[in-house]
Amino acid sequence: MPLRLDIITPERGVVSEAVDSVQVPGLNGELGILPGHTPLISQLRTGVLAYAQGGTTRRLLVSGGFVEVRDDRVAVLADVAERPEEIDASRARLAREHAEKTLTAFTGTEEDFERARAELERSMVRLQLTSEDHSAIARS
Repeated sequence: MPLRLDIITPERGVVSEAVDSVQVPGLNGELGILPGHTPLISQLRTGVLAYAQGGTTRRLLVSGGFVEVRDDRVAVLADVAERPEEIDASRARLAREHAEKTLTAFTGTEEDFERARAELERSMVRLQLTSEDHSAIARS
């Protein structure tokens, strides 16, 4: 029996599908979820969410929010969720460079520091996903 995966952001529904397994970047580490998983709720950290469906694995960026697992349903309520094809690699590189410069010469508040650190994490995951996507296209 498959899992039901729903990934939702404040702006849109990103995924609503039956899947074989899900790997989620939880606050305390990666969570591997298969049918029959124990119920849980976890905060998300910025990273790659991967899900398998009939031998194919798809990946996307998630950042902020929560995941809930219950009754073979995985609900991901994320602040940000992006598929590799939605990511502009050059824009992600610029965001990474800007965040690195901000953090190197940082003099602001703790909140500003956390915002810049979060942007650096998101841009690095975006670049990871776009390079994986281009590698997969080159192999096919």
